[in-house]
Amino acid sequence: MAKLYTRDTQAIFWNNNTTAIQRMLDYDYTIQRKTPSVAAIVAPTSGSKFEKFFYGPDEIMIPLYKSTAAAKVHQPQADVLLNFASFRTAYDVTMEALNIGGFSSMMITAEGIPERLARHMNAYAREKNVIVIGPATVGAIAPGAFKIANIGGTIENIVQSKLHRAGSCGLVTRSGGLFNELANIISINADGIAEGVAIGGDRFVGSVFIDNMLRMQENPEVKYMILLGEVGGTEEYKVIEAIKLGKITKPVIAWCIGTIAKYYDSGVQFGHAGASANNQMETAEYKNRAMAEAGIHVPASFNDLPNMIKKVFTDLKLPEIPEPEMKVCPSVRKSKEFICTISDDRGDEATYAGFPISSLATPDTGKGIGDVVSLLWFKKQYPKWATEFIETVIKTVADHGPAVSGAHNAKVTARAGKSVVESLVTGLLTIGSRFGGAIDGAAEHFKYADDNKLTAAEFLNHMKKLAIPIPGIGHRIKSLKNPDLRVEGLKKFAKEYFPATPLLDYALTVEQLTTSKKENLILNVDGTIGILMVDMWRALGYEEAEINEFISSGTLNSFFILGRTIGFIGHVLDEKRLAMPMYRHPMSDILYDVQVAEKI
Repeated sequence: MAKLYTRDTQAIFWNNNTTAIQRMLDYDYTIQRKTPSVAAIVAPTSGSKFEKFFYGPDEIMIPLYKSTAAAKVHQPQADVLLNFASFRTAYDVTMEALNIGGFSSMMITAEGIPERLARHMNAYAREKNVIVIGPATVGAIAPGAFKIANIGGTIENIVQSKLHRAGSCGLVTRSGGLFNELANIISINADGIAEGVAIGGDRFVGSVFIDNMLRMQENPEVKYMILLGEVGGTEEYKVIEAIKLGKITKPVIAWCIGTIAKYYDSGVQFGHAGASANNQMETAEYKNRAMAEAGIHVPASFNDLPNMIKKVFTDLKLPEIPEPEMKVCPSVRKSKEFICTISDDRGDEATYAGFPISSLATPDTGKGIGDVVSLLWFKKQYPKWATEFIETVIKTVADHGPAVSGAHNAKVTARAGKSVVESLVTGLLTIGSRFGGAIDGAAEHFKYADDNKLTAAEFLNHMKKLAIPIPGIGHRIKSLKNPDLRVEGLKKFAKEYFPATPLLDYALTVEQLTTSKKENLILNVDGTIGILMVDMWRALGYEEAEINEFISSGTLNSFFILGRTIGFIGHVLDEKRLAMPMYRHPMSDILYDVQVAEKI
């Protein structure tokens, strides 16, 4: 992999560090990336499904997931993991991601992971051919393409340091703070960075100097390299060996900080866990001398580094890099109060889930109400058998006569002189657990039984322990001898057009038991609809968790609401058309039992 990142690279961000994520998105907007660099966020304790962030003047939604596995399933294109877990969990998060697979690189920001665990983690990553940046790092950057979290600092500093577009230098450091300082020095004395990595300050890090420099050797955008090492460790000697063997042929500028250590009587640790010399070879002075002897450009001191960079860059006589067009993030941005993900009326024509209304509305389009429901309710294009089933359900539940509570309420309100809307609402308000709610209940309880592999007898015992009637079972007048033709029609449609009906098949085995006790304990229309909806979603490839969410959110009952709205309006208009007077319930239909109030 010659290039660490491209303009198409996307990351899964572990831990919802909103400030760091927003900096990444501001960078994306500035360099005019087509897609945000953060595809998903893993937030195990969050109850939300997404987090809003600014993308320039507008806002975008980034999905939240409970686990890395779920994020990877839903965002398979994201091949970078940005691990912002604490040092207590960073190892476990990394190992889990390595086992999940599909990641080309990972960054670990935590400092102080136990060395035994760090060494095992890094070795396992090498087995998996995954580049690990860190632990104890601010990350890496491919200017003009992708940057990790806070590296480079603010967007103003990034532009000033020419990190908004690719330069010619490949920069590798241990220190994140000095990375930013060097980026600025390189921008002043040369044309900027092509790729930069802060490998991390812990003693045992994933990718070391040589790993990154061998990759930069193959990156055509990198014309020369700068290595900023420090006191402690021997990784710089691997670079020296690679130069001697001809594996690195591009000019290298290098300096190890910590030369002041020779003035101390005993070993001193300089900031990073790895910045402590255990022998003469690990001292900064010794390494600087060895690198100079190998032909690396080593300045006399850190203060001379800018002049060294300018000289090497000038000698290369590279063509000038044109400045790309950039966007500027607004200094003041206001978060929007509402979110809409189903329709958009801002263009010449309003759209339903991305489809212009004209492509759905007229008969010649071949689309029906089922297609509109699938787009506006589920943001999916359902196949024809599914949209026709939705329409069948709506037609089936549209009305059940004037005597049911909803229709009765609508008629009474209409006769009181109220409008269609007011009359309709009184009817709709009766829909709930006793009227229409059996659709939700049937789907919930039958699915639970099927998911847990309960036999029909075990299911009946389970419902008996819950002390509730089985939703979707039983009818006032219909029975095996006098079947409900609505149910028969739905079952016939499903058997003919559904790819499979496992939950319906299970429910029919339950019906055999219930009807053996009482003939009218049949699978009724509410139960059939709820059960077949589950079969439909399973056939369409929805995950069980998504189906459970549909059930708990009242989606199934919404089909009853939608269908019965047609019938209620019909009854209201019927009352208006007949000019019926105010309704008063007959006294003969009321049991009066009024006693004289007791005196206290």
